[in-house]
Amino acid sequence: MIYAIILFAVTYILMLALPKYRTCVALISACCFIASGMLPLDRIIESIDFNVLLMIAGTMGIVSMFIESKMPARLADMIIAHVPNVCWAIIALALFAGIISAFVDNVATVLMVAPVALAIARRIGMSPVPMIISIAVSSNLQGAATLVGDTTSILLGGYAGMNFLDFFVYKGRPSIFFAVELGAVISAVILFFLFRKEDKKLPKAERTEVTDYVPSALLLLMIALLICASFVPDAPDISNGVICATLMVIGGIYESVRKKSLRGLTDPIKEIDFTTVGLLLGLFLVIGGITEQGVIDALAGVFTRLAGDDLFVIYTLILWASVLFSAFIDNIPYVATMLPVVQSIAVSMGVDPTVLYFGLLSGATLGGNMTPIGASANIAGIGILRKAGFEVRNSDFFRIGIPFTLAAVIPAYIYIWIVYGGM
Repeated sequence: MIYAIILFAVTYILMLALPKYRTCVALISACCFIASGMLPLDRIIESIDFNVLLMIAGTMGIVSMFIESKMPARLADMIIAHVPNVCWAIIALALFAGIISAFVDNVATVLMVAPVALAIARRIGMSPVPMIISIAVSSNLQGAATLVGDTTSILLGGYAGMNFLDFFVYKGRPSIFFAVELGAVISAVILFFLFRKEDKKLPKAERTEVTDYVPSALLLLMIALLICASFVPDAPDISNGVICATLMVIGGIYESVRKKSLRGLTDPIKEIDFTTVGLLLGLFLVIGGITEQGVIDALAGVFTRLAGDDLFVIYTLILWASVLFSAFIDNIPYVATMLPVVQSIAVSMGVDPTVLYFGLLSGATLGGNMTPIGASANIAGIGILRKAGFEVRNSDFFRIGIPFTLAAVIPAYIYIWIVYGGM
């Protein structure tokens, strides 16, 4: 087991030290686990969650067509037309980004909504920095609300066998969706307090014309089919991934016919973040290796020794440690690593793992809002601002990110324990 621990530690250190090469690090580490025999050849396939990989790839391809259709910009324009001033425009755009992000990747959401914020800021002569930071942190918040909202949600769904509706009602109780929405409401109050003095009127603007409604229909169909799949008894584990990937291919074929070019099919495929897919593939194999070598059970033992047999203490430790770690490291490898640890803790204590799963997901997803580097959406938003000629100071981000995070995490922390702590 000691060699597995050393290799795992080196893998994580290198991923932190070399963020541009973390996919390569994960894949090389996976090869080392296989070549050394720490991950037996007959355990390779079962270590890879193909459902998760297909869901991520398919969703990204559909979202790329959705963005190209200009439907998100049209929706944003409609919202802005009904708000009285800048303060409410910031809140409305943040909430809109959150709603979109519940079904679309967080970075993609920022790329959709941020240009609207830039245009508004130019019209009224104000800095777009607070608007875009608010959009980024709100998109991170809502990523945990549904199965397809974020990679971490897809990871949890795949690992725990949760379907789309389980994020709304799970084991007969209101699920994590409502914890997220409770945090969203309180976070909106925080945004109102921060921007209450921004009372300039918004100028009238023309609405964006939607170029194609089929991508919007595909996105809605994907959600509908994921819901329907929730009712199919004994559905194959790969069902959700097949739904997302198939709809992406159908959309690509349609775009190819419409554009009379193979680019209609190849462009959505190019928009898939193969870096993330490769990272997850490597991590699945690495985690399979350390599980095979008993490292996961050892990590679970560390948590139980720290907290004893008190479930509330362990839940608190996992949630707030996840907030802290995710403020500085990517939450995808963190969640992928911690899911089996959390399950092992629950098994050793003889308790239902749900409260710990949801504590991990909420802490890891929301903790990224604490710092500018804590989430990919934050980095994307800051990159957009820099391209537009605006520099973002740490103090600019902390002013919004820290109170927003606390306003979202604390209600979720209380809610999850009240609803699931007694199971």
